[in-house]
Amino acid sequence: MNAEVEVVVTGVGAVTCHGVGAGELWRAMTAAGTRLPDRPADPLALMDLPLINLVPDLDLPGLDPTSERATRFASLAAAEALADAGLDADALDAVRSAVVLGSCMGEPGVNERERGGQRWEPPFRLASALADELGLFGTALDVANACAAGGYALGVAMDLVRAGEADVVIAGGSDAYSRVALGCFNRLGAVDPERCRPFESDRAGTVFAEGAGVVVVESAAHARARGALDFGDKRVLSLDGVGWSCDGDHPTAPREDGEQIVRAMRRALGEPPYDVGCVVPHGTGTRLNDVLESRLLRRVLGAGAGGGAGPVPLYSLKALLGHAGGASAALGVVAGALILRHGVVPGNVPVKEQDPECEVWLPERAVPLGVRRVLVNAYGFGGNNASVVLAAADGSSSVGGSDG
Repeated sequence: MNAEVEVVVTGVGAVTCHGVGAGELWRAMTAAGTRLPDRPADPLALMDLPLINLVPDLDLPGLDPTSERATRFASLAAAEALADAGLDADALDAVRSAVVLGSCMGEPGVNERERGGQRWEPPFRLASALADELGLFGTALDVANACAAGGYALGVAMDLVRAGEADVVIAGGSDAYSRVALGCFNRLGAVDPERCRPFESDRAGTVFAEGAGVVVVESAAHARARGALDFGDKRVLSLDGVGWSCDGDHPTAPREDGEQIVRAMRRALGEPPYDVGCVVPHGTGTRLNDVLESRLLRRVLGAGAGGGAGPVPLYSLKALLGHAGGASAALGVVAGALILRHGVVPGNVPVKEQDPECEVWLPERAVPLGVRRVLVNAYGFGGNNASVVLAAADGSSSVGGSDG
């Protein structure tokens, strides 16, 4: 492993409840509208709150209509990311390529369509399906670290590049509707009956969402050799650092002291001072998560993480999209890339009344991005923690790590 190898992000793609494409995501981010959740057309969703933000109809040319939803999301997002990076199948075939995708549930559809059916399919086959579609024969890896899976996938991608095992990695996350997952959250009492409302005083849980976020990760040397660093529109960004950690303390809740969450953030941020221009928080809307993350952001970034002098703006992505499970961190990275490219932090979906225990700044109007560096956080059941830092690829930022 060579930690001195510079790793860049050259392309991004997204599929969300607002439509297909990173452009649609950016339009939704700048509009900051409130989206009420959907009710899936599933007669077996016998639960109190069958609420989820669904991706619109995907009856699009070129899509395999027999493939499962999460696979289709990943395929669309990857196609956009590769086009954004200026790469095609021939270019991928000529280099060492890999696919790493994170997911909470993988492809649950086949196994959930009927009760007591005789057919069972391994759900975690997203990466192999995408690699097969692209004609790739290198590493194809599914990551299943709960809702931090997309963040771990970015860390694996960075490690593959720094270890010299891949020149280009298609990395991200994808999750689709799962009756089992939604039923479990209903049993936990963790579904908000209104919508996903991170940091609001009367929030009552989260609301799941479908979606996929995919980025193209390369060594800077490979990107430079093919002319990708010659773009004049600041599309190429540095994957500055990825930090992993695990609490191992409780099946669903993080440790109260937050030590491992802090460790992941600091590992991703590299050497202090920990300067960032924006944070895309995990911010699920659950009572415990939002308060703990707010407190730990202030601990790592200083008082500026709140509303004091020199505050760091937060962009609360789940208020806009809902909680996309294993895709949430990857979508956070795509959102962070768009913020860096445009040089502005969009206004958040308005918060009715912010929880006084969540001392963070959620600007409701767009603010200029000061420091060209974005921190993305993701936490999952089982104590899985991941933080990712993106920065302007100008060589001015400190390089963080890629492991726990």
